[in-house]
Amino acid sequence: MTDAYMLLSYGGPDKPDDVVPFLRNAVAGKGIPDERLEAVGEHYFLFGGKSPINELNAQLVRDLRRELDERGDATPVVVGNRNWHPFGDDTLRELYESGARSVRAVATAAYGSYSSCRQYREDVARWLGELGYTDMRVEKVRPFWHTDGFYQAYHDVVRRALEAAVPGSRVLFVTHSIPTAMNEASGRALELTYERQHLDVAGRIASELGIAEWDMTYCSRSGNPRTPWLEPDINDHIEELADRGVEGAVIVPIGFISDHMEVIYDLDTQAKETCEAAGITHLRAETIGQSPVFIRQLADLLQGDGGTSCAATCCWANDAEPALPAI
Repeated sequence: MTDAYMLLSYGGPDKPDDVVPFLRNAVAGKGIPDERLEAVGEHYFLFGGKSPINELNAQLVRDLRRELDERGDATPVVVGNRNWHPFGDDTLRELYESGARSVRAVATAAYGSYSSCRQYREDVARWLGELGYTDMRVEKVRPFWHTDGFYQAYHDVVRRALEAAVPGSRVLFVTHSIPTAMNEASGRALELTYERQHLDVAGRIASELGIAEWDMTYCSRSGNPRTPWLEPDINDHIEELADRGVEGAVIVPIGFISDHMEVIYDLDTQAKETCEAAGITHLRAETIGQSPVFIRQLADLLQGDGGTSCAATCCWANDAEPALPAI
């Protein structure tokens, strides 16, 4: 029996005064000065010092609640964040005090890598250890990039975007970049690396929709400039496409389930400005966070229907430097 369902997420600031403390949490132990964090946080200040992630997660909870209610499942649905309120340890404490001993959790990241999967497992283990809850079990669902509901939801948004796009537009699938070492490490235990997981989904969509011209691109690269990260950066690639005479870009945020900061800043702000400067029409496809088919898929996973739990070696740890957050 499962006593509660939990969304594991990154968290984000709710107001300007939260930005630097949130970033301190995100890079704890790295010795990064507040001056650097204030610079990193500039894109938050462009949006009033607030990330959309907390409100989007709250909406996701409401949508899941409706879906579960329709199934006759009254199990509570809660959020536990890594870096901001509601913190995961506080959420687990509240659940424990209410009598919950068995929790099924899913991360709001669809793909498998250290930072998007295994690190959440480590977070949960640390929280339980610090709380001393030896009789509480938290089972994390594996990454869900390969599930039918996730795929169908993105298939649908790409189809709709193509219907509205300038003829001949290039389709640019985009996700959060990670260090290449982290990407390679993700493939040791998973069937595919983080990069290959995205290429698998994008390639399948392109094939089924008859998209001949498409690329996999990346955003939100951060950290030590000498550390290799997955490329090409979407802005660099847009400029290359302009040089080749491409007139339109359909940007598909296939790495994100909702309009997080990477989407509204990296894609709707930076990439749009790059397109405008290069003379390319910019069209950004929707994310799938409120797609009914996706909500049903998440409900299936939380209820244990077709969703296997993470094994201890789901995503290998590695020594790659973690990214400064962009969400």
